[in-house]
Formats: sequence, C-alpha cells, structure tokens
Amino acid sequence: MSQTARISVLRQGSGGPGMPSASAPIGETFAVARAPNRTTADSRPGEGDHGQPAPGGPLPADEQPEVTVASEHAGGPGGSDTGHRNRRPAVFIIGFIVLAALVLGGSYYWYANLDLVSTDDAYVDGRVVTIAPQISGLVVSLDVTDNQYVHRGDPLIHIDPRSYMSERNRAQGALDSAKAQAAGERLATEISRKNFPALFQQAQAQLLTAQANLTKAQADYDRQSTLPKAATAQQEVDAALAALRQSKAQVMQAEAQVQLSSSVEQHIGESDAQVEQLNGQVEQAQAQLDQAELNLSWTVVTAPQDGWITRRNVEMGNYVTPGQQIFSIVSPDVWITANFKENQLDGLRPGQSVKIDVDAYPRLDLRGHVDSVQMGSGSKFTAFPPENATGNFVKIVQRVPVKIVIDSGLDPKRPLPLGISVVPMVSVR
Repeated sequence: MSQTARISVLRQGSGGPGMPSASAPIGETFAVARAPNRTTADSRPGEGDHGQPAPGGPLPADEQPEVTVASEHAGGPGGSDTGHRNRRPAVFIIGFIVLAALVLGGSYYWYANLDLVSTDDAYVDGRVVTIAPQISGLVVSLDVTDNQYVHRGDPLIHIDPRSYMSERNRAQGALDSAKAQAAGERLATEISRKNFPALFQQAQAQLLTAQANLTKAQADYDRQSTLPKAATAQQEVDAALAALRQSKAQVMQAEAQVQLSSSVEQHIGESDAQVEQLNGQVEQAQAQLDQAELNLSWTVVTAPQDGWITRRNVEMGNYVTPGQQIFSIVSPDVWITANFKENQLDGLRPGQSVKIDVDAYPRLDLRGHVDSVQMGSGSKFTAFPPENATGNFVKIVQRVPVKIVIDSGLDPKRPLPLGISVVPMVSVR
C-alpha cells in the first residue's frame, strides 16, 4: 500500500534545475508518493532491523519517491478568478454596512442639530467696577490683595487723614461763629418788632405836642400884637414872636420824625433780611463742615459691591489723586455675550433655552436662556462705524450681540473669568 505526503513549497523566484517554472502560483502543493515499507528479512544494506532505511541512508532506485505537483488553485486557467469571486460578496456587504452607518449617522446629526443655532464667537461677560479715590493723599494702609473676594463696605485702602481732620475742625469753628451771629440778629429782630412801632407812636405824640405849643405861641403872639403899645412892651411882643417861630420849628421836626418812624414794616423787614443773611452764612458753614467730614470719610476707600479684586494698581506709600484707577472689582453677576451672524437671528427669541459649553471647563454643564438681542450690530457702535454710502461696497455678514443669562450649572469653586470663550447652542424650537 502506497503512502502519499503533501509538501508545500514557497517560491521566491525562478527555480533551479529540476524545479517547476517560476510561472507557477506561489504556495503550490507537491504530492510525494512513497514506496511501501519493506519489512522482509532480505533487507538491503543500509536498512534498519525492521526494514526501514537507516538514518541518513540513500533510498534504493526503485523506492525513490514519486513527486507530483498539485496546485491549490486547481481547476485550470480559471482557478484564480474563482477565488476572487468568492471574496467579492463579503467586500460588498462590509462596504454596504459602512455606507449605511455613515448615512444613518449623518442623518441623525442633521436631525439632532436641526433646531439648534450655535456660534463660537461668544465669551463670558459681566460688570466691572473701577475703583478710584475721591481725594488725594498718601496711602498708609493697603487692606486687600490680588484676586481677593470682597464684600460691599469692606475697606480697600486708607489715605492719611490728618489734613482732612484739620479742615473738618476749621469748618466746625466757622459754623459755630455763624450760628452765634445769626442768633444775635434774631434777638435784634425781635426787639425791633417792638421798638419800631413804639418809636412811631412817640413821634406822633411829639408832633401833637409841637402842634399844641405852636397854637399857644400863635395865640400869645396875636394877643401881644393886638395890644396898644402903651399896654405892652416891645420886649413882650418880640418874645411872643420868638416863641411862635420856635413852636413852628418843633412842629416841622416832629413831622419829620413821624415820617421817619412811619416805615415800621420796612425796618422790620430789614432786620429779617439780616437774619436771613446770617442764616445763609450758617448754612454755608454747615456745607463746608459736611464737605470736610465727607473728605475725611473718603480717606477710607471701601468696596461698592461684592466681587473679586482685579488689576490692582496701588501699593502702600503711593500718593494717589482723585480719579486715579487703583482697583477693578468683577461682580459675581456674569452672563454670556454671543455674537450671532445676522442670518441666524430669524429663529432667536427671548426665553429660548441655551446649552453653554465652556472651553476652560469641558465638564461644566451650564444652562441658560436668551435674555435680549442688542438693537444694533457690533460694527455700528465702534469708534469709527463704516460709511457704506461712500466708495465701493462689499457686503460683509454682520454680527449682533445677544445676551444669554445663565440659569444653572455655575460652580462656586470655578469662577468664570470674564472674556473666556464659550459655545452656546440655542434651541430655537
């Protein structure tokens, strides 16, 4: 019984003598036919005890193996095409599955983003309060440091208060003096309200007295002038005439005094005006005192609201002046300013929900809503807005700022610095 061994031979080029040509396909299988084992006792030299060839011994000529070539691609000239045809259905199925997955994925992405409007031109915005001293002076105490959180009313710096205390004391003295003068004038006015009517009545009484004396003097003179010269002396006549003239003068003086005293209301009004003038001086002195006390209070610069200290520009020992920027306070109240393109505004409405992705904190899930749309594009409020009515015109898509209020998701341990980039996605339906 013959035994056949199959041997695979890998070609690398054209074979040597006795080998099949290089045109044969790689990986051919050779069938080796062995002669039956000889187990008889007439073993030839070189065989083992059981008739097997001795190791390393040559085979006899009549037992040389018959080598035949059997190609794996049997079937004639078309054997290679048959293998390719067997692999084509699998390639088609895999390609169809990949194409279907791409179509389904693209459709889902399109449908999921159909109602979303987004922009990467967005950033965190908020209120920044500039802190500047109201008075000038030397900084004697610095009570805060960079990026410190402060509350409303917390002291920030102290300015040397000694000169302002001196001004306050001087204003206080001027106020006390003005108040004393005003009080004295008010007393004088009360007295004049009684004196001026009494003086008027006194002048009227003196006029009546002068008129009575004039009547008596006139009667004495008439009597003396009508008497015969033998019945009176010239001296008596002259005396009566002098008394008459004196009485007339007294009447004129009394009338003048009555006229002077008759303006009682005017005199009282004058006194009241002086009182008002002194009251004005009191108020002026009070204002100077208030200003001095206000300047003294401004020697302690306090925080106007809660927030973080930023851009500190002062050190202890610096001389500061009014209006000099020494701090900025960033308020905790922040929002998102998103600059949407003008062709994205059609679906935007106040109140629409917004999902906000923060580049700095990828795991932060912020939610908010559209608050308002600015009534003007960003270019309209620049220092030099474009003049489209002059020269050539090139249409540029404008961007309009939209304010988005954050409703939830803020982490107190991760404050949002102003100006960092975010990506809002607005659900327009």
